[in-house]
Amino acid sequence: MTLCLVAGQGRLPHLLAERVQPDRIAALEGFLPDGLEVDHVFRVETLGSFLKTLGRAGVTRICFAGSIRRPKLDAKRVDTATLPLVPRMMKVLGQGDDAALRMVLGLFEDRGIIPVGAHELLPELLPPEGVAVGTLPKGAEHDAGRASAILAAMGGADVGQACVVARGQALAVEALPGTDWMLDTVIAARGEQGEGDTNPLYRKLPAGGMLFKAPKPGQDRRIDLPTIGPGTVARAARARLEGIVIEAQGVMVVDADETMALARDRGLYLWVRPR
Repeated sequence: MTLCLVAGQGRLPHLLAERVQPDRIAALEGFLPDGLEVDHVFRVETLGSFLKTLGRAGVTRICFAGSIRRPKLDAKRVDTATLPLVPRMMKVLGQGDDAALRMVLGLFEDRGIIPVGAHELLPELLPPEGVAVGTLPKGAEHDAGRASAILAAMGGADVGQACVVARGQALAVEALPGTDWMLDTVIAARGEQGEGDTNPLYRKLPAGGMLFKAPKPGQDRRIDLPTIGPGTVARAARARLEGIVIEAQGVMVVDADETMALARDRGLYLWVRPR
């Protein structure tokens, strides 16, 4: 079966290109992957034409991997092949990412192109459950339960796949800008207090804490499954967190050996928590 990889940004598309060797690589305009040769570049306004191109090429499977941001729909650039799809696109405007991604997957399935998750192509991206690095500190299980409840509540609104919790308190939650941005807010809040800064937040944030990542409840796991990697560990350490918790079989670990080695080096634990 012929596989097309729709590559976004980050490390994950490179791993798939190297290890799976897809037949074709495509990318959304404005989010081309660095260092990967792309066969097709498309816009959301030309999605219909892209679907036809894949059909003519005999593509039967498609995998979406890498980060992108939802582009704005420019009505003036919609081509003839995409025009019949616009009503379905309009229905998800203003909704969360999961609703939009389900719509996109449905368009490919209607053409007989089967979406497959990156973890289905590379099962080793999902580590086995257990404490992979370090030792869980006192209170970690309680904080993980609290974080899981927070993400479940966020998932009902189709918002975010991560949060930071310390001593039962939510320090930050993930929104549209993503996990790195969320961790950067914690780094800033725990940074040096500036001259004349009277914000009590800088003095009263509880110490330690964890980054918790998991899919949204009911999420279609063939697309947008959360990931962590060495960059996540580095930011978590800068945020002075104690560790990272990910849901077993729900979060991909990119460059796992490097990620775990860095966690050991920075004194963080990594817990692959059972669902």
